[in-house]
Amino acid sequence: MIYSLGKFLASLDFPGAGMFQYITFRAAASIIVALLIAMVFGGAIIRLLKRRQIGEDIRDLGLEGQSQKKGTPTMGGLIILSAILLPVLLFADLSNVYTQLIIVATVWLGFIGFIDDYIKVFLHRKQGLDGRFKIFGQVGLGIIIGTVMWLSPQIAVQSSPESTPVKTTVTTVPFVKDVELDYGILTGEKGANDTATWIVYIVIAILIITGVSNAANLTDGLDGLNTGVALPVVVVLGIFAYLSGNVIWSDYLNIMYIPGTGELLVFSAALAGALIGFMWYNGYPAQVFMGDTGSLAIGGIIAVMALLIRKELLLPVMCGVYVVETASVIIQRTWFKITKRRFGTGRRVFLMSPLHHHYQKKGFPESKIVIRFTIISILLAAITLTTLKVR
Repeated sequence: MIYSLGKFLASLDFPGAGMFQYITFRAAASIIVALLIAMVFGGAIIRLLKRRQIGEDIRDLGLEGQSQKKGTPTMGGLIILSAILLPVLLFADLSNVYTQLIIVATVWLGFIGFIDDYIKVFLHRKQGLDGRFKIFGQVGLGIIIGTVMWLSPQIAVQSSPESTPVKTTVTTVPFVKDVELDYGILTGEKGANDTATWIVYIVIAILIITGVSNAANLTDGLDGLNTGVALPVVVVLGIFAYLSGNVIWSDYLNIMYIPGTGELLVFSAALAGALIGFMWYNGYPAQVFMGDTGSLAIGGIIAVMALLIRKELLLPVMCGVYVVETASVIIQRTWFKITKRRFGTGRRVFLMSPLHHHYQKKGFPESKIVIRFTIISILLAAITLTTLKVR
């Protein structure tokens, strides 16, 4: 809205209107507005949730301080979603296909998470939305993202500024120079823009979106944990999006040039501001939980952004905390089932999964676990950034 207005005023040589044509300026405005929305209106939303008695029904897991959290408002993801979408609608180029796709992903998974929270809170079904319906929604989003990337004329890649934009399923291989992975190799049609290759790509998109969104959901178990872990990832993705969409920087860094992805910096700035503002209320002891409304959306956004800028192979590095948290659950359940069949009694590798609960059981204070996991996420984000030069 303001972007379009600024563009119009710039055409009339209105003083100062030209600033809105700069992505960096709009990103700065976006993060400020998102932060203010989350902090100023977050309190009002929390009070509304309290009046509606939308509180968390805590399961007794035998964790220290757990009973004190009972009744804490949930669905705080509404604060995050509001703080993201309003600045994006104001400052982003809404005609940009990448902006459109990331907005769809945010609303899509935010809505699925909202339904899950609604069932838990109002229908008093602790399991929430049936897992099959969650998967169905995530698969649907993967199909949308993959199909639009296949068919949209606005989505194309240039190997260099001088080359012709092409539709391709090529993606970046980290830590290796001048080497890219073409998913067409899985169909034997490497380099070809055929239907089979794009179907494979859509399947990969589904797996990535489903995996990361569920991993973020699993990590949302302590006050401020998912917020702190996601923030460095979002910042790195925003930097990659800007560099990939900038013809000068992409040429200098010898990375894939993807025209139009720079607009994602405005979105990632809004998300970063929303997460920082949400931490004002979500830090220990939390005044509100984000619930699935927030966690599913955050994970989905990270996955979709990585796919759009062709950096999905970097996800295991930048989202290392998510990987370990998910792996701890898989290992725990698998080992329990194996030992139960063999010995008649299930055994555990961890005191409790996901991993953050294991450390709680060992007596680590909740705030210390959150801070250390956040530091690890910052470290992994820094390592991810080094892939721009360490190749």
